[in-house]
Amino acid sequence: MTSGFLRHSLFGGLAFRVLLFLSLTLLPIGLVAFIQTQQIAKQSKSAAELSLLGVTDQSAAIERTMLQEALGAGRALASVVTLVRENAEECSSFLDRYQHEVSRYRLVGFVQADSILQCSSRDEVFDMSGSAIAQNALEKGERTINALERGPITGARVVVVTVPVTYQHEKSGFVFISIDRAALETPEPKADEPNVMPLSLITFNANGDIISTEQSDTVTNDELPTDVALRDLPAQGRHVFSGTNAQGVERVYAVTMIVPDMVYAMSIWPMDTPILETDFTGRLSSFLPIAMWVASLVVAFWALNRLAIAHIRKLGRQMRHFALNRTLPRKPLGENLPVEIVAMERSFRGMANSILQDEARQEDSLREKNILLKEVHHRVKNNLQLISSIMNMQIRQAPTEANRRVLLRLQDRILGLATVHKSLYQDNEMTRVDAGILLREIVARSLDVGMEPNAGIDVVQEYEAVIIGPDDAAPLTLLVSEAVTNALKYVPKDRPGEAEICVYLSHTEPERALLRVSNTAGGIALEDGTGLGSRLIQAFARQLNGSLEIKEEGGMYVLELSFPVPLNDKDVYDY
Repeated sequence: MTSGFLRHSLFGGLAFRVLLFLSLTLLPIGLVAFIQTQQIAKQSKSAAELSLLGVTDQSAAIERTMLQEALGAGRALASVVTLVRENAEECSSFLDRYQHEVSRYRLVGFVQADSILQCSSRDEVFDMSGSAIAQNALEKGERTINALERGPITGARVVVVTVPVTYQHEKSGFVFISIDRAALETPEPKADEPNVMPLSLITFNANGDIISTEQSDTVTNDELPTDVALRDLPAQGRHVFSGTNAQGVERVYAVTMIVPDMVYAMSIWPMDTPILETDFTGRLSSFLPIAMWVASLVVAFWALNRLAIAHIRKLGRQMRHFALNRTLPRKPLGENLPVEIVAMERSFRGMANSILQDEARQEDSLREKNILLKEVHHRVKNNLQLISSIMNMQIRQAPTEANRRVLLRLQDRILGLATVHKSLYQDNEMTRVDAGILLREIVARSLDVGMEPNAGIDVVQEYEAVIIGPDDAAPLTLLVSEAVTNALKYVPKDRPGEAEICVYLSHTEPERALLRVSNTAGGIALEDGTGLGSRLIQAFARQLNGSLEIKEEGGMYVLELSFPVPLNDKDVYDY
């Protein structure tokens, strides 16, 4: 119940509901700001990627220039070779002079369609049928760029550029140029700031074969991405992606094309490279929607709390204080209040004054009624005692002992009723009485009247605090008086010290009580005599809506009455 109340007070409060509706109102603005922020983030990311690609293009400038020059030279040589291909000596001489003029070329030659190399800068004849590069160039008839760790003729690390040769629309072979890989792998001079240079730069062909690298093969293989192959990268065009290298370190990779559809460059960057970091404005714009939302809610809550909620809570505390103590606050809520709060305070004060006046009138009326009711009970008690006094006079003049006993018994019943009225007007509430206190007094009077001095009868009384209404008090006291009188009548008087009378009253349930009156067996209770006492006991039991049981157990005659004891007063109808 406590958790439910807390949830209701938290989520059912005015502040929560206003903030909820304000949040819904600001939602479209927040969505627009979020979309704009995402666009800014995309633009920042795109700009960073373009920067990486630009640096990659710049870093691969030497490789691009040398390879493109080699392709251009290959096309030019293919045109010349078609003119001198029949004269191997003249062809080799021409290629030898060209190779010496371009010192970075290791070997320049022309391979015929039958895989025989007769025209080259070495002026020797070689059979190239065992070369995979030669066979691939002859079969496809396309330009190729490949890298060899050991050239079959030069024995050096070279990059081989092939250009097909066509004569009269037929493939007659290809021209090749071997470039020293050391010339391609010579790093470009570093910029003034080393942080803007990649960790490594590699070039590779469309088949995924590495053409050149600025580092050793071991370092290069360690830095390559593990989740994507090099041959799959050209299909994606110019792009930037992130992945992990062989050491499990996160890297950023930028791929660009340096020779159209043939050779590509890939730069490798650390994740914390400055180019990838967005500027302060970009980072701030990411938090702008949340900051706007939080600031709006804070301002709205502050204004709502200052203008309304604080005054409503204070007014609520005044109402609770009035409900508990019936006192009005001495000072008003304050000045410069909203007119609605002022109207609420005036209504509360007017209602509180009206309640105090009504309660004062009700208390005066109730006090007068209580006085009158006490007076009624007091006068009834006095009248019953007056009747008892008159009966005393009659008892003293009774002609026989039997008449005297009848009058004494009747007088005891009248005094029992007087006791009930006395208990009622002595109680402040005059609506409920303690049955235990009432029965103790009734039993004591019955014993004074019916038991002779030194009779040798033990009387045991045990009473719990059973609270009953005035409608049940009279029949209960009269029933106990009849039961005790009956027990005194039939308890054996010839066995002093053994005779016993017990009276018990206790709760059996929250709204039910048990009355038990027992006496030592010495006669047959409720059957000898006139039977008036037995009929009265049964009548009083019915008035109490109780269940009456008379039995004999363990040498005792027992009267048990189980009757309801409502916690609330019975409804009284004024007809």
